[in-house]
Amino acid sequence: MPSLTPDADLELLFPPTLIPQHVRDALPADLHIRPLAATDNTRGHLPLLNILSPAPDPGPAAYAAHFAALRAVPGTYFTIVLLARDTDRVVAVGTVFLERKFTRGLSVVGHIEDIAVDPTVQGKGLGKRIITALIGMSESLSAYKTILNCSDSNIPFYEKCGFKRKENEMAKYAPERAHTPRL
Repeated sequence: MPSLTPDADLELLFPPTLIPQHVRDALPADLHIRPLAATDNTRGHLPLLNILSPAPDPGPAAYAAHFAALRAVPGTYFTIVLLARDTDRVVAVGTVFLERKFTRGLSVVGHIEDIAVDPTVQGKGLGKRIITALIGMSESLSAYKTILNCSDSNIPFYEKCGFKRKENEMAKYAPERAHTPRL
C-alpha cells in the first residue's frame, strides 16, 4: 500500500505556508492538506472533479503543461487538496483564484471554484475545511471579498460556511466545439 509522498518531493502550485495553520491543525490524523502537485493526476485529482463536471484525463503531458501554465501566473491560482495518508489519494479538492480589479482602489476578489469531496468521505466536514482554508487564503492575500457560484441545493452548505446570497449569476456558454487544450 502506498504511503503519503512528502511535500518536499513534489512540485507544488504555491507555497504550502499559505494554507492557514488552524485548518491544518484541525484535520484528522489520517488526512493531509497541501497545494496541488504537478503529479496529482496520478492521485485521482481528475476523477474526483468528475463529480462536478466532465474532467477527462488529457494524459500526463497535457496535465503537466496545464499545471505549468497555472504556476506561471504566481499569486493567481490556489488549488488545495486533501489526501488520505494511507493511500496518497486525493479525497477532496478546491480552488480559489484571485482577480485583480481596477475598482475599489485596485482591489482583489477571490473566486472559489471546483469544490469536490469523494463520496466515500462525505459527511465528515471536509468540504467545510476546504472552504475555510480557501477563504483564509483569499483574505490573507488581500481579497476584499470572496465569492462563489453554486446550485440552489448547495446554498444551505455555503450559508453554514458564512456566505450570503447576493444578486444573480448569468452564464453564456460557447457553442459546442472540440475541446483541445490551448497553451
